[in-house]
Amino acid sequence: MTTASHRAAPQHTHPDDVPVLTALAALADPVRLTLVRELAGSDAWSRACGSFDVPVGKAALSHHFAVLRAAGLVEQRDQGPKRVNRLRRPEFDTRFPGLLDLVLRRDPQE
Repeated sequence: MTTASHRAAPQHTHPDDVPVLTALAALADPVRLTLVRELAGSDAWSRACGSFDVPVGKAALSHHFAVLRAAGLVEQRDQGPKRVNRLRRPEFDTRFPGLLDLVLRRDPQE
C-alpha cells in the first residue's frame, strides 16, 4: 500500500540517458558501492533508506541516493513513511553490460 507523502517524489534518470563516466563516478564512491552491493543482495523494494549500514548521516545518505538515481542505478518510491529502493539491475545491465558484475565482485582478482 502506497500513501501520499509530505515530500516530493524522487526524480529518476533512466540508464539509457546516462553517460558511462556518470555511471563510473557513481560507482567509484565506497559508500555508494556499499549501497549498490546491499541492494544487489536484497529483494526489490525491501530496503528502506535507513536500513543500510553506512558511516554517513541522513543528509549525506540522501545525497548518495540522489547520485545513484541520477546514474540510473537506483529507483525509489515512498511506502508510507519510508522511502524504499530497488537496484535497476536489468535496465542498467542492458545499458552497460557486465559493468555491475565487475563492480559487485568482492575480490577484484575474481
